[in-house]
Amino acid sequence: MSDIIPGRLKSNRILLGIALIPPGIGLSSAAETLEPIEVISTTPLHGVSIERTRLPMHTEVATDEDLDNQQSLDLSEFLNQRFGSVFLNEAQNNPLQPDVLYRGFVASPLIGLPQGISVYMDGVRINEPFGDTVNWSVIPESAIAGINLMSGSNPLFGLNTLGGALSVQTKNGFSHPGGEIEISAGSFERMTAQASIGGSTDDLAYFITGNYFEEDGWRDYSPSESKQLFGNLAWKGEFTSLDMSLSVSDSDLIGNGALPEELLEEDREAIFTRPDQTEQEAQLVRFGGEHYVNDDIVLEGTLFYRNSEVKTLNGDDSDFEECEDEENEGFICEEDDEEEEVVIDQNGNPVVEDDDVEGGTINRSKSDQDTVGLSLQTAFLQPLAGRDNQLIVGFATDRSEVDFSSSTELGALDETRQAIGSGILVEESFTEVETETKNLSFYLTDTWSITQQLSLTLSGRWNKTEIELRDQLGTALNGDHSFTRFNPAAGVAYDVNEQVNFYTGYSESNRAPTAMELTCADPDDPCRLPNAFLSDPPLEQVVAKSWEAGVRGSLPGFDWHLGLFHTTNEDDIIFISAGALTNEGYFDNVGETSRQGIEMSFSGNAYDDRLDWFVSYTHLKATFEDDLTVASPNNPFAVDGEINVSSGDRIPGLPENLLKAGVTYQFTNKLAIGLDLHYGSSVVLRGDEANQDDEIDGYTLVHLRGEYQATDRFKLFAKVDNLFDEEYETFGLYGEADEVLGDDYEESRFLSPGSPRAIWAGIRYEFL
Repeated sequence: MSDIIPGRLKSNRILLGIALIPPGIGLSSAAETLEPIEVISTTPLHGVSIERTRLPMHTEVATDEDLDNQQSLDLSEFLNQRFGSVFLNEAQNNPLQPDVLYRGFVASPLIGLPQGISVYMDGVRINEPFGDTVNWSVIPESAIAGINLMSGSNPLFGLNTLGGALSVQTKNGFSHPGGEIEISAGSFERMTAQASIGGSTDDLAYFITGNYFEEDGWRDYSPSESKQLFGNLAWKGEFTSLDMSLSVSDSDLIGNGALPEELLEEDREAIFTRPDQTEQEAQLVRFGGEHYVNDDIVLEGTLFYRNSEVKTLNGDDSDFEECEDEENEGFICEEDDEEEEVVIDQNGNPVVEDDDVEGGTINRSKSDQDTVGLSLQTAFLQPLAGRDNQLIVGFATDRSEVDFSSSTELGALDETRQAIGSGILVEESFTEVETETKNLSFYLTDTWSITQQLSLTLSGRWNKTEIELRDQLGTALNGDHSFTRFNPAAGVAYDVNEQVNFYTGYSESNRAPTAMELTCADPDDPCRLPNAFLSDPPLEQVVAKSWEAGVRGSLPGFDWHLGLFHTTNEDDIIFISAGALTNEGYFDNVGETSRQGIEMSFSGNAYDDRLDWFVSYTHLKATFEDDLTVASPNNPFAVDGEINVSSGDRIPGLPENLLKAGVTYQFTNKLAIGLDLHYGSSVVLRGDEANQDDEIDGYTLVHLRGEYQATDRFKLFAKVDNLFDEEYETFGLYGEADEVLGDDYEESRFLSPGSPRAIWAGIRYEFL
């Protein structure tokens, strides 16, 4: 039994890739001499794997060594640098708060984006239950052993897998013994530190790592700090392995976001209003196990508890101002359907006009999210009709409870445009809601080798989501919602010859509206994210249907892939800008949307492996497929505050062309230098769904990196991002600049500037 390898257990080959060998499984000396192949896990649980070329989809994998070589700050930066079809925008201008987009679908920490990528760590879904958001700062970069990126609407990864699934596997003491310390510093007063140590006996192993990050930020008034701790204990027996892990993170991030285009031209480091602060504390406790009943049956399971407490503090412009009607003279009002409404404070009194309550607001929110979940699956690896076959059957269930509260305080902006509170809170802004979300799903997948060259994969998952909303201040937000669906997938992979493999597949997945979206869906009462939730009309769940096909292959020192993909979202949900402020609007089903494109990737090595290189290109066409009218009051082309979107108009925020390339050359046994290029074409502003305004220009960035292995244990490294100090923007939307900056600032376009040239250097020391 000790010589069995997960995946195709009858095989005697070493299987390389994301599926790291679990503690209970060993390798025979005979196996070590055979030709390696790459494998991947087809479900969030990583124990059982299969050859990548047998799957009817495109996959990308990376290991911790790849992350180290790229010198990436965190997982999101690595994905942007190395994985094709991944685009990262800097909407918040904080390196730990990016929007990560893949094939036109997003995984973001920001409420207000239509989340379409599921993210897992060791089989635990880390999309937050309240808004499906992904807080990248909870994933410790130094704990990552490997990464899977699965394309398409893969139903096996459950809810929110509209465009893809990202699955991360962490380290343990069996797979990563030894220790290291790494420290770096440089531009923007950034300082990072990592330390890890791992080890094992015959049947016990431990691994502990910690990360620290702090910087002042390159924008004004933008300091941030993040701390992460991860630990793993593992035990292995002859047929069984068990492990327990704990992940803790604590972050205080400032992301001051977009600023008016005219102010951007004057000072790229400026901010519009401040602060925009997010504090998060998160904990994840996970228990995992694997048991080999025999050579052909493997049981796996994961039990987990997650807690995430997020506090936001947003200093904004104000849509409250001095009343104009004679009967309201001397008070503060808010426009409601072109009629004035006197603002009432927390004590039930009308707010008197005063310098301390005009020009600014402070929006606060707090969410406490607790999730308990369990996943179990069984893999059956018996041959079918004399051919290799892998059948996996499983189920997953989780229950989340969320306590959410928010408020708006009136105030004024000081000379630095910081919102200073007055102590007067708007009565109608108070929100307190408790939500409970229950998810239950059953899934199966079977990959059968019909012939030695042809593999057939059939998959499916049944999802049921129940959401209960209970208003703690009344009954307006009360609601009970239920969503169910079965999502199928099918495809084939065919070995044309030993070097060329063809694949094609179809898949479906769904995303139930989140509790946050269900309470912010009325165009007549836009929400001020993440505040001011209302009693709103229900939303339909989003259903994604994906086709893809491609050809991939390898030759000595050369790998390549060419692919086509097409995903249609039915009843797609987007956030529609519909207020005076840049963060005000509502969620709505907008009919069908489409993402389709072409992918190409090439990589290889030469000169006795001294030269490594890669090139990837994606052409993406992301469009609305139905005619619709949406609110966009600050769009200069709007008529009566609305714009008419036509079928074929581009979805905002997504480049049509994306090119990445990189080369690393090992000059000596000690010195290696790398150069990376990143090109993104123009994007449409959010709020310009009708594509009438000028787009944000495309850009090209060049990054330089290098490392020097001074001794066997001691390494020096450095990198230069944006080598030529390109001035560029990656995101834009509309707002009212003149309310804060004065009448000289007439343009309504707000853009998020990209980071300027930056240099960091560090040292790494390995021990044990």
